[in-house]
This record gives sequence, C-alpha cells and structure tokens, in this order.
Amino acid sequence: MCYILRDTFSLMFAADLYVKRAIFSLITLAMLAATASTAFAQDAHTLRVRPLVRDGQVLVTFNLDGGMTDEMKAVVSSGLRTVFTYTIELRMKVPAWVDRTVASAVVSTSVDYDNLTRRHTVSQAKNGRVEQSFVVEDPAEVARMVTNFERLPLFDTKQLEPNREYYVLVRADARPRSSGSLWPFSGTASGLARFTFIPNN
Repeated sequence: MCYILRDTFSLMFAADLYVKRAIFSLITLAMLAATASTAFAQDAHTLRVRPLVRDGQVLVTFNLDGGMTDEMKAVVSSGLRTVFTYTIELRMKVPAWVDRTVASAVVSTSVDYDNLTRRHTVSQAKNGRVEQSFVVEDPAEVARMVTNFERLPLFDTKQLEPNREYYVLVRADARPRSSGSLWPFSGTASGLARFTFIPNN
C-alpha cells in the first residue's frame, strides 16, 4: 500500500512540475510577443513611403527610419521565426466620396536565426511567393533587409487614369512564429505618400 501511495505521489509531483514548466514557457513567449508589440507601436510614426512613376510602373520605396529596435532584435535572436509583413495599397483620391483601391500587394520578409551557427536565413516574398533567400551573419544587414525596401515595381500604370491624384498606403506588421503555434504581436505601423499621375507621352 505504501509503494502505491509513493508511486502516486511521484506521478502527481512530476505532472505538477511539467505543468509549471509549460506555464513558464507560455509566459516567456507571451512576454516576448508583448515586448515586440510595444516596440513596433513606438515606431509607428517612422514609416516613410516614396512612390515613383517610371517606365510604366509605380515603383514604391518604404522604410522604417529607426530600423529595428532592441526589443525587435531580442525577439529575432531568441530563435523564433519572425515575419515582417508590409501591405501596400494603391488608391485613387475621389473628391467627396470614398477613395477607391486600385490595386494592392503584400511584401514580406521572414527571419530564422540559428543559435548554433549564429546565422540568419532571410527570405523575401511578394504576394505569398518566395522570390529570394539569403544567409546573413551581420545583424545590422538583417535589420536593413527587413525595414528598408527600394523601388519595388508593384503596380502597372495601365491601371491609372491620367491627371488623377493617387496615394500609396503601406501598413507594416510583424509576427514571431514557433513550430507549435502562432504567437502574434500587433503594433502595426503605417505611412502614405501622394502623387499625381501624368503620362509621359
């Protein structure tokens, strides 16, 4: 009888320890998510957008002037797969009415950090399709790749009407991912820039 009670007590103790460890892990991940959320929210005013019409395309440049904060870097260096997503909308200004969305695109960059090799795998995608991947050692280069985008050919000018006012709106979001579940952190940043479409010919 004593052996049975002792075994039962051991099983209960082990189960209790497992539950406590699981709760601690969840709290740790939640704190990382909350930290990253605050970091992105604080930089909401730094997202700058610059459209350029050239060769039949609307080229879009956008960047977070402050780059990645220390909190963002901590989330990436923790080993969680982190995805930076930028939703870009091309809208036409309609006086005294709701502005019309002409086209939209999604640009995303994922970062996977390997704690053993101390290297980052950076993958860039457009509209859900991975276009290129890089292995990067320098954290400063990783920060540049996820926060700065130069002259992306996202929209065709065939969709535009001459002498109309348009603007490009960009929204940024970041989400760390684990293999078991999704741990989102909000704190979206946004920015826009206006331009008037004047055909060259």
